[in-house]
Amino acid sequence: MIIRSLLRPAFAGPVALTTGLAGLLTLLPASVSTPTATAATATTATAATATTATAAGPADPSLLYRPGTQVRATSGAPAPPKGVSALSWVVADARTGAVLAARNAHRALPPASTLKTLFAVTVLPRIPSDARHDVTEADLTGIGDGSSMVGVAPGQTYDVADLWRGVFLSSGNDAVRVLAGMNGGWDSTITQMQSKARELGAKDTRVVSPDGYDEPGQVSSAYDLTVFARAGLKLPAFAKHCATVDAQFPGRGDSTFGIQNTNKLLTGADGVERYRGLIGVKNGYTTNAGNTLVAAARRGDRTLLATVMNPQSGASQAVYEEARTLLDWGFAAAPAVTPVGSLEPPRPPSPPRQAAEEEKQGPVARAGRAAGPGGESVRPAAGTPSAHLAAATRSEPAGRSSAPSGYLLPIVFIGAACLAASALFLVRRAARRRRQPANQLV
Repeated sequence: MIIRSLLRPAFAGPVALTTGLAGLLTLLPASVSTPTATAATATTATAATATTATAAGPADPSLLYRPGTQVRATSGAPAPPKGVSALSWVVADARTGAVLAARNAHRALPPASTLKTLFAVTVLPRIPSDARHDVTEADLTGIGDGSSMVGVAPGQTYDVADLWRGVFLSSGNDAVRVLAGMNGGWDSTITQMQSKARELGAKDTRVVSPDGYDEPGQVSSAYDLTVFARAGLKLPAFAKHCATVDAQFPGRGDSTFGIQNTNKLLTGADGVERYRGLIGVKNGYTTNAGNTLVAAARRGDRTLLATVMNPQSGASQAVYEEARTLLDWGFAAAPAVTPVGSLEPPRPPSPPRQAAEEEKQGPVARAGRAAGPGGESVRPAAGTPSAHLAAATRSEPAGRSSAPSGYLLPIVFIGAACLAASALFLVRRAARRRRQPANQLV
């Protein structure tokens, strides 16, 4: 009893103080003391030629810039595509923009006539669909030697739709020349195409000749070409033309002649089996570029894009058969892989003043960044590929506390109240002890 009475006053103060501090600490979110990891720290194990990782989180944006094959498969997913000899390739979901797998996606290579996808995305909306044009000799000046041609003739009048069929079906550089002239000229079209590429987030492309003709310095990438094809399929005229198998083209006088799409996966020409569900987009070939192809196919509610650049196997029709392999793999693997990147252009940063104001306002402002003009959330649904991709861009900078600034004032107030209560308890305890006689040892 005597020992208890001696220890009680000695421990009462520290216990009360500890209780107050504990009350303060329990109110602080765990995230205050734990820095949020950035998207760049969520890396995936990579081998020299291929990356195959368990789908455990959002994709590292740098994956598509790494050499070799990149794929993030869950258990039960089909093996990464094999037997594809192309220097660069991409498989992506056209609706979501999710890149399912890729090899050397950003490698700069000559695109050949697949660059006409960017030409069409840029120029189609700028020329009225009902326009007609009287072709002159000047319109056809500058066409490169050995160019593919549809047969545009000076002195003839053409509907703009006929010229576009000449671009998409026959890959006619003569039709490209005429349309570029209608669009303000060759140089102006180059500038517009370059601007459109940057707008779409395609940073590997350098346009020198809008028709894709080999020119020094002209390059693109499997990633960029896939971006252009995806953007094009959103334009009704582009989607219609690239899916057209054959058509009649105006000849001299009132005559016409037949033209056929050069995309053999679409037509089944030269022994290439037509691909089920194929809806375009564009093939190309030059001596410098080799064979190139962007193909799109739809099955059910899923549309996939496969881009193949310069197969090295030497096999006949390799560009088509390798695109077939990639599309087959993509349709089988799409439900069981986590994207390795996105075709979506990066979101522009908030203006500095707006960002500072949102930071001051705390959680409400930060939540509003993902809402539309009327306050409706535009964040992708949880569990979708877009949601995984978006998560990689929502991480806070390293070292920054993720505790909302709006919680700071209540936390400080409650903590101060706890400390004040502890201090009052100690003062009253000390006063009580002074009024009582000191304990005597017996």
